[in-house]
Amino acid sequence: MYQSDVTQFINSLKTKNPRLEEEQRKGRALPWDKRPADPDEQSTIRQSRVAQPPYPYFMTV
Repeated sequence: MYQSDVTQFINSLKTKNPRLEEEQRKGRALPWDKRPADPDEQSTIRQSRVAQPPYPYFMTV
């Protein structure tokens, strides 16, 4: 069965380091899988947002 060079490279990496996928999942979880903020903090964040007008570069003065 044909395997591309990239597939062969990835398979060799996984063979050399069996914990590679686990480490990748841990690394991905660092910035993205955060617990949601508490309700008080969420309301403060919502209130502090500044509304951006749609298409500000087409507005005429």
